[in-house]
This record gives sequence, C-alpha cells and structure tokens, in this order.
Amino acid sequence: MINFFTPEEGDRIVETIRKAEKNTSGEIRVHLEDKCKGEIMKAAQKTFKILGMKKTQARNGVLFFIVPERKSFVILGDEGINRVVPPHFWEDIKEVLQQHFKEGQYEQGITKSIEMVGEKLKAHFPHDNKDVNELPDEISYSS
Repeated sequence: MINFFTPEEGDRIVETIRKAEKNTSGEIRVHLEDKCKGEIMKAAQKTFKILGMKKTQARNGVLFFIVPERKSFVILGDEGINRVVPPHFWEDIKEVLQQHFKEGQYEQGITKSIEMVGEKLKAHFPHDNKDVNELPDEISYSS
C-alpha cells in the first residue's frame, strides 16, 4: 500500500467524500496508483472501469486518480456528468488541486477538490432521500 497519506489524512479524505456525497447523487472515489507506466490518462480510464465507476445508475461517478511518484493526477467524470456540464467544468477543480500539489499540500488539495465536486454536481445531480451509496467511499490503491 502506498504511504502518500497518513492514516489520519486518509480518514479525513473519506469523511470529506461522505460529506460531499450528501450534496449530490454523484459518487466520488480517490485512487492512488503506485507505479504508472505510460500515459496517466489511459491508466486512469482503465482504473475507472476496474473500480466499477461506470456502474452508477446516473453514470455520475468521479475519480481522482493520483500517481504520488509523479506528483500528478487525473480527474475523470463519467459520461452522465460530461453530457450535462459545460466544457471547462473540471478546470477550476484541477487548478486548485494542482496548486496544492505544487505546495506539497496533498490532503488539503484533495479535500478541497472533493468539496468543490460535491458543490458543483449538486446543480446537476442533487441528492435526494432515495439516493444510495453506489460505490465505496474508501481510498483505493493499486495492487
């Protein structure tokens, strides 16, 4: 397992996911990839599929795919989201995360970005009392 976040930081990230998902029916996951060979976007897309992110009813999953070794990431939204949001929907979230990464504030960058996703998705995918948690909230790790 990758030691990018302390156990306490990991717990705060999971709690932030749970809070964000109270605003939206969207499903948010964070994945840490140990060694990413090749193009990060292709690896993120493969992981998106492996994690079952395409199995949400509204196709509204969001994956934060992080490669600590490279200090890089990809934010992927499923087709249900990308069908209804403006073209540059992810840009401000990406910029916030990039800035925090540059400053070595990894946990703060992830938690702030997750909060932003929850707020932004609320307009298109509001949470309702019938909503169920379709995907795990825990951080996943490459094997």
